[in-house]
Amino acid sequence: MRRSNLKTFIIDATTDNTFPKWYAIHVKSRHEFKVMERLTNTGIEAFLPAVDRLSRWKDRKKLLSFPLFPGYLFVHIDKIYKEMLSVLKTPGVVRFLGMIPAEPEPVPDEQIISLKKLIDSKEDIDPYPYLKEGQRIRIKKGPLAGVEGMFLKRPGQHILIVSVDILRQGVSVKIDASDVESA
Repeated sequence: MRRSNLKTFIIDATTDNTFPKWYAIHVKSRHEFKVMERLTNTGIEAFLPAVDRLSRWKDRKKLLSFPLFPGYLFVHIDKIYKEMLSVLKTPGVVRFLGMIPAEPEPVPDEQIISLKKLIDSKEDIDPYPYLKEGQRIRIKKGPLAGVEGMFLKRPGQHILIVSVDILRQGVSVKIDASDVESA
């Protein structure tokens, strides 16, 4: 991102920057914990949702922390040039996330609070794909690997629908949502 673009979106910001908000940032691969440490050392409030997993090798087992969202973490800052630039200059930070290029989009406080409560609960937490009903998906593992179709959600279950357009007919199968990816 060029510096002029950064200055533009911050100067054009409306009165919505009166208090700190949470923003998602993309970081270099496998740099989440390093970036988190660098940000907190500079006084920036950051949140890295991480889960502990037992990792096994041939000769030993060890409890390791893994980011819940690899490549991403959250910062709590005011939307002002100085603070945004401070985050972007942190080694390992790639960019702020937003729907419009060069325009960071705040993450709702409720989502961060909920994530923190989940992490603090020490329950078994697993990543879950972000799927919308009607989205085209592909099965990425298991006996149905490579099958593409439409995603459908029913109470307590996820369904893959494969349609044959010429027949105007389709078939459905229950699936595990962790086995799919966007097509």
